[in-house]
Amino acid sequence: MEVMQFLVWPFVASLILTGIHAYLGVHVVERGVIFVDLALAQIAALGATIAILFAMDPHGQGAYWLSLGFTFVGAAIFAFARTRRGHIPQEAFIGITYAVASAAAILAMSKATGETEHLKDMLVGNILAVSRHDVAKTAILYGVIGLFHYIFRRRFLLISTDPEQAEARGMRIRFWDFLFYASFGFVVTSSVAIAGVLLVFCYLIVPSVGAMLFADKIGRRLAIGWTMGTLVSALGVYFSVLLDLPTGATIVCTFGVVLVAMFLIQLVFFRRAQRRMLAGAATPDPHERVLHGNP
Repeated sequence: MEVMQFLVWPFVASLILTGIHAYLGVHVVERGVIFVDLALAQIAALGATIAILFAMDPHGQGAYWLSLGFTFVGAAIFAFARTRRGHIPQEAFIGITYAVASAAAILAMSKATGETEHLKDMLVGNILAVSRHDVAKTAILYGVIGLFHYIFRRRFLLISTDPEQAEARGMRIRFWDFLFYASFGFVVTSSVAIAGVLLVFCYLIVPSVGAMLFADKIGRRLAIGWTMGTLVSALGVYFSVLLDLPTGATIVCTFGVVLVAMFLIQLVFFRRAQRRMLAGAATPDPHERVLHGNP
C-alpha cells in the first residue's frame, strides 16, 4: 500500500505529460519534424551545462531560465529553417542543430567535471522523484500553454496540416512557427527535467502514431492518443511495481509493446475490411442478373 502511495505523484505527472505531449505530437507528426523534441531537449541541456560553468545552481531558477533562453534560440532556428520551396527538409536543420548542441554540451562538460551528474539527471530524468509541488507547478505551466494553443488552435492546425493554404491566407508562417516552437520549448524544458528525454519523446510521438492507425481527423486522434497515454502510464507504473523495474524505462517499453499491438490489430481489421470489399465487388448484383436474362 505504501508503495502505491509513493507512485501516486509519478502517475499523475505521467498523465499531465500525456495531456500536453499527445496534442503537440499531432502537430509534430503532421509537420514531419519527428526529432524536434530531442533537438530542443539537447539545446536545453546545453543551456544547463553553460549554467553550471557559471557556477549556477543546476536546479535553480537561473539555470532554468538560461535553458529556456537556449530553447528560444532553437525555436527561432527551426522557425526560420522552414523554406518556401521545401528543397531542404526542415528535419535536416533539426538534425544539424541536435548534433551541434550535443557537441557543444560535451565541450562544456569537459570544463565542468564536478557537476556533470546534475546534467545527467536532467537528461535521464527520474519520474519517481517527482513531488506534489513539481506536479502542481508543471500542471499550471502546461495549463497556460494548453490555453494558448486552444486560443490559436485554428492557426496552428492550419500551418501544421496545410501550410500552403495558411500562406495563401496571408498568415506569417515563420512568426507562428516561432510561437509554436517557443511554447514547445517551455514544455520540453520542464518535461525533460521530470521524465528524461526517452520518456518525453515517447509521450510526444507514440500516442500520435498509434492514433493515426485508426483515425484521420485531429479530434479522434487526440481522443485515441490521450486514452493510449493514460492506459500505458497506468500499465507502466503497475508493471514497474510488479516486476521491480525502473518506472520511466518500463513506461517506454510498454509504449513500444502497445504500439505493436495496435499495429497488429489495425492490420487484421484492415485485411478483413479489404476482403469484404473484394467479396462484395465479386458478387454480382441480382438486378444486373435480371437485366441480362439470368434470373
